[in-house]
Amino acid sequence: MIHLKNAIKQLPVVYDINTRPKAPHLTVTDPANSRPIAFVETTDSKETEAVIEKAEKAFSSWSAKTAKDRCKVLKKWHDLLLENSDLLAEVITLESGKPIQEAKGEVAYGASYVEWFAEEAKRAYGEMVPAPWQDAEILVMKQAIGVVAAITPWNFPVAMITRKVAPALAAGCSIVVKPAEDTPLSALIMEKLALDAGLPHGTLQIVVADNPAKVGAVLTSHSAVKKLSFTGSTAVGKLLMKQCASTVKKLGLELGGNAPFIVFEDADIDAAVAGAIASKYRNAGQTCVCANRFYIQSTVYDEFVEKLALSVQELKLGHGLKEGTTVGPLINQAALLKVSALVEDAKSKGAGVKSGGQAAKMGGNYFEPTILTDITLDMDIAVEEIFGPIAALNRFETEQDVIKLANDTPYGLASYFYARDVGRIFRVGKALEYGMVGVNTGIISTEVAPFGGIKESGLGREGSHYGLDDFMELKYMALTGLGR
Repeated sequence: MIHLKNAIKQLPVVYDINTRPKAPHLTVTDPANSRPIAFVETTDSKETEAVIEKAEKAFSSWSAKTAKDRCKVLKKWHDLLLENSDLLAEVITLESGKPIQEAKGEVAYGASYVEWFAEEAKRAYGEMVPAPWQDAEILVMKQAIGVVAAITPWNFPVAMITRKVAPALAAGCSIVVKPAEDTPLSALIMEKLALDAGLPHGTLQIVVADNPAKVGAVLTSHSAVKKLSFTGSTAVGKLLMKQCASTVKKLGLELGGNAPFIVFEDADIDAAVAGAIASKYRNAGQTCVCANRFYIQSTVYDEFVEKLALSVQELKLGHGLKEGTTVGPLINQAALLKVSALVEDAKSKGAGVKSGGQAAKMGGNYFEPTILTDITLDMDIAVEEIFGPIAALNRFETEQDVIKLANDTPYGLASYFYARDVGRIFRVGKALEYGMVGVNTGIISTEVAPFGGIKESGLGREGSHYGLDDFMELKYMALTGLGR
């Protein structure tokens, strides 16, 4: 097991804060107080090309291994991730700010994808198709697509990587990962653990960039890269799509969301409040599937608001390593300014403040867990992805009205609603234009289900038995002259 005090020493490109490297580097800081954690050497465009070439060489030998052999390595990596969960969780908290208990949950969640795809490696089945000709058979097979490039965000620095790396490796691909500049340490630790598990050098490589646009341009233009997997904003996703067009890469995009959270009058209100807390305030509201727009039916609106306010008052704002903390800081000052601006705009246009409503008095990048009431469509917070601990509530009258409101967005990632009428559950579940629908739950992520969105929220699916297909190509062989 790697211990925290020795982790930096085992990562060649990482230096403690007392040893600033001479090579180009970036500084990793704690978002709670902006204090430096470590220095990490960075990779430029030319070096990224060399990394891709190394991955291309590694692909030949890795893809030639049996699915069972790849499974064994992935299972060992899974075990090492769990054995080092305390270290990874602490690093996640220091890099991203999320409370330590959430960070531990993320490590377990991230590792679950490695375990899942270790098994799925042995189930990449093809098929025999009846041929329309005499003396012939049609064989359909699946083959690894090749070198994969992945660009991952800071808000789930472990899970967003394993969700991409595990299926890529299981399929037989090699992969180059560019983690977010805010959270490279956890990525580098995972790379080290993968090598310890027996993964061949070059099969998984982490590229840390202080100029992500230039490195991203290499990843999207290099002819050896056959697939790009990206999680991040819709604006950046569209740019990457354009950059990938010249080499027609396969794309996996998990982009922005604007999740509705609907509470019908027949709902279990206490359960809906618990789901709202889980969906909205986890990671200080900084997840792509966070509830973004709350629609509460008028007949239960006041009850829901009062009960939600009582639950929000129990949340404890603080440093993620401090015992009892349930809401940590926002990732940086820019995020704090954005959330503050959204709240001020809503207040200026008539929104009520039931709880919170401002940056925390403790300073730093903390924002108070907030409830805003009487949100209207002319407010910026009604249409923008908040990415902060703000529940923006409005009321609705009929089922038809709320479906129209919920679907009135270019995004289609996650959605949630609470109801007990079976007919309503099926009607609304089918009518919501989202890739994922949580019914009577605020938590929907699991390795066994296909994670992804529709409309401008992305392409492809991660997790489940569908997730392996994004890293494979279909090939069919027409076998003739078999002499029946």
